[in-house]
Amino acid sequence: MATVKLVRGMGTFFKDCEHPEAKWSRCPHPYTIRFRNAAGRQTEEGGFAEQTQAMTRLAEVYHARKNVPASRRKAERIKKYGEMRFSQYVTEWQKAQRHLGPASVRRVDSVLTTHLLPEFASRRMGTFDHKVVEAYVQTMERNDVGLATQSGAFENLKTILLDAHRLGIYEDHPVEGVKPPQYDPERAVIPSISQLLAIRDAGDHRFRLVADLMSGCGLRNGEAFAVNIDNIVADDVYRVREQANQVTRSYARLKHREEGEYRDVPLPASVKRSIEQYAETYGTVDGYLLRSVKDSSKPFGWWTIDKQWRKIKGSGQVDVPEGMVLYGLRHFFASNCLGNGIPITDVAEWMGHRSLDVTFKIYRHLMPGSISRAAQVLDLGMAA
Repeated sequence: MATVKLVRGMGTFFKDCEHPEAKWSRCPHPYTIRFRNAAGRQTEEGGFAEQTQAMTRLAEVYHARKNVPASRRKAERIKKYGEMRFSQYVTEWQKAQRHLGPASVRRVDSVLTTHLLPEFASRRMGTFDHKVVEAYVQTMERNDVGLATQSGAFENLKTILLDAHRLGIYEDHPVEGVKPPQYDPERAVIPSISQLLAIRDAGDHRFRLVADLMSGCGLRNGEAFAVNIDNIVADDVYRVREQANQVTRSYARLKHREEGEYRDVPLPASVKRSIEQYAETYGTVDGYLLRSVKDSSKPFGWWTIDKQWRKIKGSGQVDVPEGMVLYGLRHFFASNCLGNGIPITDVAEWMGHRSLDVTFKIYRHLMPGSISRAAQVLDLGMAA
């Protein structure tokens, strides 16, 4: 579908059909125009039989918008969106999130449905301020909501309110100065090596492979499910190229990466043997080791591992640390790296974190005595 751009800010017109622009004059399909309204929202109008009608309408909208003083336009936005209920505003906001992948859309929908809408659905957008947001964070803390859930709810609320702030509803950002949910290191429950081995051996061959990849290479669950023997690019390097998307039941790009990007991670000899032995025993499909139990043409399903994990925890026969979740296998990788002096910058890269801040907040406590050690080293240097 081709579009024709006019004067900057005026908008575009197009035909939503298969005919090229050169044939529009003889094409029976109507023209559609696209422009930004007084509130700055992208808007479409259709049904124009002739090109001149479409251009005339764009000109009318453009000049009308230009002739409205900026202060008046801002007042109109504040009136329209400030009085809007949170639930209605969110519905419009979601339509603009076209950049999100299926898995991200599912997460946002879940946070909205489970946490934000029950709390704020009827609240008018203009009534949000830092006290409202701070009270909500405190409510989640009092209700003992998991930290990951707290962070997800806070970040989504922050994004929505920032969108409203850009429209001019608030003079100051309502989240400015609010302390976000802080990661409590004690909640990152990490198994000891003996506990890890016992947990690993309590599952079947698929569970053991996933446990090895998460604890030995630092892979996320979905990345481990997409394990491929062709990704062994050296005897001690595994290339993480993709992850199994549980929403689309297909393979997808890595988290925080563009399509085609990858990251290389250390491949311990024990994990390499685990991959190769699995492939030799159970075979592969296009190099993939784990496939859907019911349909080998699809990626491995998370519920297969989740079911085993819940069974292991509930059996009482395995020493599972209190409060540990399956992600604790990946936490073990970070603990093992940092405990053996590997720089946190390398750990952050291998784990695929968006920034070093994420790694530091989660695993700062796993660098025992770092300040004391630094003081000792500096003291020795000064005394020399």
